Amino acid sequence: MQSYTNKSFRYSWLLLAFLAVAACKSGPKPPDVSNIALHVSAERFDSALFTIDTNQIQPGLERLHAAYPMFLPVYMTDIMNLGAYSDSSAAIQQQLHLFLTTKDFRQLESAVQQKFGNLSTVKKDLEQAFKYTKYYIPYFRAPKVVTFISGVANYGAVTVDSVLGIGLDMYMGEEFPPYHMIEDLPNYMIRRFSPEYIATNAMQALHNQMYPTPRDGGNLVSQMVDAGRQQYFLDKVLPFTADSIKIGYTGDQLRWCYDNEQMIWQFFIQNNLLYNTDWQEISHFMGDGPATQGMPEGSPGKIGNFVGWQIVKKYMDKHPELTLQQLMEKKDVMEIFNESKYRPR
Repeated sequence: MQSYTNKSFRYSWLLLAFLAVAACKSGPKPPDVSNIALHVSAERFDSALFTIDTNQIQPGLERLHAAYPMFLPVYMTDIMNLGAYSDSSAAIQQQLHLFLTTKDFRQLESAVQQKFGNLSTVKKDLEQAFKYTKYYIPYFRAPKVVTFISGVANYGAVTVDSVLGIGLDMYMGEEFPPYHMIEDLPNYMIRRFSPEYIATNAMQALHNQMYPTPRDGGNLVSQMVDAGRQQYFLDKVLPFTADSIKIGYTGDQLRWCYDNEQMIWQFFIQNNLLYNTDWQEISHFMGDGPATQGMPEGSPGKIGNFVGWQIVKKYMDKHPELTLQQLMEKKDVMEIFNESKYRPR
């Protein structure tokens, strides 16, 4: 005899599960960007570099420079720190020869090739993010994407004029053994060395290129708002990426922030920190780290980014007529703070 009770229970459970999932996806539906004509192809600078004949470094460099005229000098000088770039420089050739013939680096390149293959997921994620950026900021021009390795030198995403460089060796997964052999790489950073962070880091780099932070820094609350604008930008251009990924927290850390939002805000108010301009003090709350100094156990680092994010969301709730581009280009960050009326309860 069929049990209708159990069947009904299963249907009820599925309905509750559906409603729970729907609640997690509350908020404005992302716009349809399928009609935006934009295609991403990633060029493998890393592969091209390792095909250089180590007995003929200079001709190999000349060919590589012809293919990557903007990226190669920056890669050699700033990323690899090999000195001022010149394809005829004996010092550059000697250092590059050492890099290309070192067993560990060749193994790293092989591991990267095996991990990422044809980069289909990376290209798909970046293409979607670029389309959303183009939708919200019409003047945006998608950059040329090149991939590289730096010997785990902590270069995950860089911009060079119209080029976006992705350092694939920084996204091999937190269990990748070489990460744990480097003494000055803390676990809270290694946790983020995974492929799901590529699009977020890439869009952060592009945001910083389009909307660079003022050199004078400003007080703590203005820096919070600037960081919050970047988080809001990521919300819009990466609508299907988890909030925890976009801010670099674990799920538990992000929940801790929401559970303790009022306490966090009171901490800044009671300690008269909002208008502090001391860069050392500010770095305690805006800098990356395993935790925030002075906060209770469970707090993540860069707590100021979280607060600024909430301020900007509050401001945009009050100004639905503003576009993302208008928000990003707004000069008066204190106006954003004041008009947000941010007071968590």
